[in-house]
Amino acid sequence: MTKISTSLTINSKTFTGKQLIEFCSAGLVAAKKDSPEYNLHSFIMNWISDEPAITVKTSGSTGKPKEIVLSKKSMTESAKLTGDFLRLKKGDRTLLCLPVDFIAGKMMVVRAFVLGLNLAPVPPAANPLKNIDRSFGFAAMTPMQVHNTLECDDGYEKLNKIEKLIIGGGDISGKLLQKIQKLKNKTYHTYGMTETVTHIALKRLNGITPDAIFKALQSVTFEQDERECLVISAPHISNKNIVTNDIVNLKNETEFHFIGRFDNVINTGGIKIFPEVAEKKLSGIINSRFIIAGVPDEKLGEKVVLIVETKNHDKDRFEKIISNSSLSKYEKPKEILFIETFPETENGKIDRRRLLLGY
Repeated sequence: MTKISTSLTINSKTFTGKQLIEFCSAGLVAAKKDSPEYNLHSFIMNWISDEPAITVKTSGSTGKPKEIVLSKKSMTESAKLTGDFLRLKKGDRTLLCLPVDFIAGKMMVVRAFVLGLNLAPVPPAANPLKNIDRSFGFAAMTPMQVHNTLECDDGYEKLNKIEKLIIGGGDISGKLLQKIQKLKNKTYHTYGMTETVTHIALKRLNGITPDAIFKALQSVTFEQDERECLVISAPHISNKNIVTNDIVNLKNETEFHFIGRFDNVINTGGIKIFPEVAEKKLSGIINSRFIIAGVPDEKLGEKVVLIVETKNHDKDRFEKIISNSSLSKYEKPKEILFIETFPETENGKIDRRRLLLGY
C-alpha cells in the first residue's frame, strides 16, 4: 500500500499527524456544514484516514453525474507526474480557489500533501483574486475565473503573479486565448476528467512558442478507436485503457489535437459538424453565452442551430454576425434560438443534455 503523507502546510504553517487531525477537527466544528472550509477539512481528514480510496463525483457535463472510487495510490502518482511536468518545488505557495467537492480541487490538496506545497485556500469564486494581492508559485483555475480576472483593470498584473497557472474544466474561447497569450507567466490548458484523476495532458498557451496540441504526462500514451475517439493508457491509474468520447487528431502516441465530443457531433444531411469547432469561430464575436447544437429535422436528420443565453431576442443582429463569420456553409445555423438562462451542471458548466431535451 502506498504511504500517504500526513503532513500539510497551510498558509505557511505546517501540520503533521496529530496536529493536522486536531486542526481539521476544530475546523469542522467551527465551519458551517457544506461550506468551502468544511469541505476542505473534511477531505483532509478523509485523505489521512486509513481508507485506501477516495469517492469523487463527476461534473455531469457529459452525462448524468456519478460517483467514482479512486485509489489514493493513483492520486499520489498523478500529483507526482504534475509536479515533474511543471517542475513544482517544495514550499511553492499554491492557490486553492476551486471547490474540493470535485476532483480538480481535491487534487490541488493532494499535490500539496505529496509535493510539500504551501497551500493557500480561498473561497471558490468567479473572480478569486479580487481581494488578493500576493504572489503564487502555482494555481489552478477554470476558464471563467481567468476570464473574470482579466476583465478587471489589474487582472493581468494579478495573474502574472502566478508563476505557473493551469486552466481546466472547460473550453478556452479564441477571445480568451488571445488575452492569455499576453500573460508573462507560464499558463497551460489541461486535458483530463475525473476518471483520469484530473489531467493527463497539458499544452502551453503563452510564451514565445505556445503549443498547438496537448502533450501527455510521463508514462501516459494515446491511441484511437474506430470512432476516432481518444483511448488513454495511464499505468499510474489503471492497467486497463480508458476509452473516451473525445474525437481527436492524434499526432503520435503522446500528442493530440482535440476536435470535439462524439456525443455532440451533428449529422446534417450526411455532413458531420463539430459544434466545438464552430463555437470557436464565433467565440470572439458573440458576447453572450451560446452553443451550437443539432436538433431533429425531417429533411436533414439534424439541423444546426445557434442557442443564445440572452433576454435580447434580436434575431437580425445574430444573423448578421453569422453571415460575417468564418463559419462554413454547413456550420452556419439554420435557426437561432434564445433562452434567458442556460441550465448548468453542479460545477457551473452549461448542461447541453438538459438544454436540448426540449428541442
